[in-house]
Amino acid sequence: MCFVTTAEERPLRHAARPVALVTGVGRSIGIGAGIARRLAEAGWNIAFTYWTPYDARMAWGVEADAATTIARTLAEQGATTMAVEADLADPEVPGRVFDQAQDRLGNITALVMCHCESVDSGLLDTTPESFDRHFAVNARASWLLIREFGRRFRGSPGTGRVIALTSDHTVGNLPYGASKGALDRITLAAAHELAHLGITANVINPGPVDTGWMSDDMRDHLLRRTPLGRLGSPQDTAHLVEFLCSPQGQWINGQLLKSNGGFAG
Repeated sequence: MCFVTTAEERPLRHAARPVALVTGVGRSIGIGAGIARRLAEAGWNIAFTYWTPYDARMAWGVEADAATTIARTLAEQGATTMAVEADLADPEVPGRVFDQAQDRLGNITALVMCHCESVDSGLLDTTPESFDRHFAVNARASWLLIREFGRRFRGSPGTGRVIALTSDHTVGNLPYGASKGALDRITLAAAHELAHLGITANVINPGPVDTGWMSDDMRDHLLRRTPLGRLGSPQDTAHLVEFLCSPQGQWINGQLLKSNGGFAG
């Protein structure tokens, strides 16, 4: 793992700013980056993870210097930031991410999981290796991150937040959808098992969000299924995450929330 930081001119820890760990922030136009920016604007310090080899396997490719660009954008909102390149398929990595983030920024009070493995394949053509990788990243890593968060949480009662992004896509995307279903159950279990710590846990299904991966045909198809006449944006998801992380969102717990403009899959 390696990491980059910004805001060198400011103290490393700001007592007035809570700390959020946001995973899966590999592209500046992605949902994770949008969430990190919104939380920074709302007064949070941000640690975030990314994994360049995943982007290198995808059609969109690697965005050069994305972590540095994103960290600089967060710093412009007053946040102290830390970016960790982390292979979450390695079960040792979640603990190391927390070690580094807490050492740099202090106690983490919000965990927002946007990371994923997502490779299209169906029942007949999914390989065991791909299936295992999806579950390692989407389900096991999420469990281990939540476990680390619960073990280390030292915030005031009622201030802890766990939020995971999910999907209900399964047809032609079997390992992704199945592993996201497991993620749902792991996160919703945390709403009960971490309740004594004053931590809430919720899952968000953002529906189709256009972050540059859609073809024109797919975009047209999805638009026809969305009553509001547009696709989702990272900002749409980010606003809901900001609310859930705020004191006003404290009563929302153990929910799978659809923030998708009424999209009918």
